[in-house]
Amino acid sequence: MDLVTVLLSVVVILFLVNTFRNQKQGNDKNFPPGPKPLPIIGNIHIMDIRKPHITFMQLAKEYGPVFSIQIGMSKSIVLCGYDTIKDAFVNNADYFAEKPNTPLVLEAKGKGYGILFSNGENWKVMRRFTLSTLRDYGVGRKTIEDKIVEEAEYLIQKLKSYEGKPFDNVNGIYAAVTNIIVSILLSKRFDFEDPTILRLMGLINQNVKLLTSPWVMLYNSFPFFVKWLPGAHKTILKNSKEINNFITKTLTKQKKELDVNDQRNLIDAFLAKQQEGKPESIQFYHNENLTTLVADLFGAGMDTTSTTLSWGILLMMKYPEIQLKVQNEIERVIGSAQPQTEHRKQMPYTDAVIHEILRFGDIAPIVSHSTSQDVTFHGYFIPKGTCVIALFHSALRDKDYFEKPYEFYPEHFLDSNGNFKKNEAFIAFSIGKRSCAGETLAKMEIFLFFTSLLQNFTFHPPPGAKLDLTPALGVTNAPQPYKMCAVSRR
Repeated sequence: MDLVTVLLSVVVILFLVNTFRNQKQGNDKNFPPGPKPLPIIGNIHIMDIRKPHITFMQLAKEYGPVFSIQIGMSKSIVLCGYDTIKDAFVNNADYFAEKPNTPLVLEAKGKGYGILFSNGENWKVMRRFTLSTLRDYGVGRKTIEDKIVEEAEYLIQKLKSYEGKPFDNVNGIYAAVTNIIVSILLSKRFDFEDPTILRLMGLINQNVKLLTSPWVMLYNSFPFFVKWLPGAHKTILKNSKEINNFITKTLTKQKKELDVNDQRNLIDAFLAKQQEGKPESIQFYHNENLTTLVADLFGAGMDTTSTTLSWGILLMMKYPEIQLKVQNEIERVIGSAQPQTEHRKQMPYTDAVIHEILRFGDIAPIVSHSTSQDVTFHGYFIPKGTCVIALFHSALRDKDYFEKPYEFYPEHFLDSNGNFKKNEAFIAFSIGKRSCAGETLAKMEIFLFFTSLLQNFTFHPPPGAKLDLTPALGVTNAPQPYKMCAVSRR
């Protein structure tokens, strides 16, 4: 049998399976409306696969804030606008708090382990452990603040070494931020040029970029057939395996050195739980959960905060008048002293700028959940297990809450007297039961790194360079690679 015959056979089988499933799904009464799918591929043909949130924004204009989309042979619903997302994730949290386990996630992350993609009791136990342990190791306290300030100083010295000349220092920013989560997980820091940290950051960054590849969508739609083919999914799985191998090696070393009476970090705290001998210890505190949890925290702790700071520097170069206002506030409130978290409440303009960086940067434009049981929502019937795509991009660009949603405008977070004001549609760290477990740490890091950098430098683009605010391709919105000049102010 030749290759053409095999491929034709596969197409016929998929067509029949798709027809059957569509007939079955068609029996669901009052499922949200959406564009008509084609056999096998669903609505893939109308989607911007690399930036699906752009397609979803267009579809919402036609179908409303709750609509359906079919990717491959799986139907999902999309929630658009802050009010709709809040209604699902806060007012109906018990129905929408699950996470979908797509084939690639199951293959790369383990079956429902860790915190990001687990569900049910396992997720509750891992989240409770994570929050309490982060607090124990200084998150929100002076302990971790001192580590961030120390790491900011290493970064400042690195930037000073360029003497105001153009450079691309994304790795420096990423390494400085990564060292904070590494200190909580492993009680150590890496030199910015350490090959281990450079390799780990490279693996995570590559996975972030590849997760929007058409191959990933094909793998999640037709895993049985696509898993045998070369493509981005193979690279993601290979990278994930390498990260997990590093974590496993680290865990083995720490287990040998463990002193339950002198726990040094999050991994020690987890290993100590293993030795308690309680039913919960056996059921949840096993090595698979620990490996996935560390990978989850490492990736999340590195990527989003680093990306926010990268956006921050780019936007300060783009809008030098805003950079100057931040620097003036730093001079007035902090002077030449070391920035501290307590300064934030005295710095409404800087606080507003940071919030606007997070809003405009739109780091996570899409967040996926799934329904834990059958639910009627906004008059539509949504079956248990349906993937729910929350379009956070639409909330952060919601014209009902933000005066200039597509512009960088710090006044979104300032009242008429120049005082900081909250905006409920600001959901950069998510909302509801699945809100970011590391939000407190991330906010502290962003403030201390950002103010330390602007206290010490004025950032300019290289002569003749054009600054592009179009996000790069990836599952998170990062800025396009750019060069900067950091001119010392001291």
